[in-house]
Amino acid sequence: MIPRTLFSEEHQIFREQCRALFEKEFVPQHAQWERDGIVPRSAWQFMGESGLLCTSVSEHLGGIGADRLMAVTMLEELSDLGLSGMALNFAMHSEIVTPYLVKYGSLEQKERWLPAMIRGERIGALAMTEPGGGSDLQRMKTVALPDGDGFRLNGQKTFISNGQLTNLAIVAAKTNPTEGARGISLFLVEGERAGFSKGRNLEKIGLHSADTSELFFDDVWIPAENLVGEEGQGFRYMMQELPWERLQLAIVAVAACEAAVRWTSDYCREREAFGRPIASFQNTQFRLAELRTETQIARVFVDRCIGLLLEGKLEIESAAMAKYWTTDLQCKVVDQCLQLHGGYGYMREYAIGRAFVDSRAQRIYGGTNEIMKEIISRTN
Repeated sequence: MIPRTLFSEEHQIFREQCRALFEKEFVPQHAQWERDGIVPRSAWQFMGESGLLCTSVSEHLGGIGADRLMAVTMLEELSDLGLSGMALNFAMHSEIVTPYLVKYGSLEQKERWLPAMIRGERIGALAMTEPGGGSDLQRMKTVALPDGDGFRLNGQKTFISNGQLTNLAIVAAKTNPTEGARGISLFLVEGERAGFSKGRNLEKIGLHSADTSELFFDDVWIPAENLVGEEGQGFRYMMQELPWERLQLAIVAVAACEAAVRWTSDYCREREAFGRPIASFQNTQFRLAELRTETQIARVFVDRCIGLLLEGKLEIESAAMAKYWTTDLQCKVVDQCLQLHGGYGYMREYAIGRAFVDSRAQRIYGGTNEIMKEIISRTN
């Protein structure tokens, strides 16, 4: 394996600490959380108490001021342990919602909300997608029109990660419906605001522990101080943040591929057919060799993208390449690993069976892979 030179000894120590904590505190409870369709607030508060939420927030705002490689190690370890739903929702809170506040929020907003998010008391969600819009954010119908010294918010969002638990959502809405993308703004909406309600916890085919919901806004009054950044700049802010969001999906994808290949190699050494381990058959050996090779290629590319991100040089098309190619690979690797498990691979008690259904969403959220190809093609 090619050494991962991005990570220091400090990062490795942090990785080992995270893994030990996740194995002790989360793995034994994960099956129940999958059945419940949600990770309880107590787990979020435990993460907060352990200093594992919003790690890149500066110390003077209550964080630990870590670099993004700390978040990468957590994402990788959660994914490697098969805790894919938790990886999705913790990343949404710490590495997707929080950066909007850090980069575009006012000092008052940061001081008011970031400490509670770091402690796991306020759980963040990003409400962009609408029932009729999908990846086309410019078609959104949710509006926030001026009303006194604030705005009146009306509309509906769907497929919102952390939707059931969120009590601090960043909501994209049109403040000028005639201006297209230039009319979109972002608002902080507290869970207790009158008119803000949640639909049922949506029943997905995978990622069962990751709560996902519809959100409804019925004449919700939002004070002007809850506007994130400048009015009309919401679409630009979202476009600036999407490369990191998409790279996170690629990070999860490669970690999931590595875990799937490892699980399958172990299984093939133990499982026998026709009187010998299935690992001894040439078909098994060649298939695993192919999957290991493709996973290593993905690892090198994604690590290069992480390096570019840290240098502030990750471009939109590179993040799109990473997201589309690695998530396609994830689905391929997990499918072929399941095949090598035979009938047992189709059982949810086996990690590879859960990984199979969990992987499918990766090619959809964060912008479908077809949208990623559209983005890449613009640079041809």
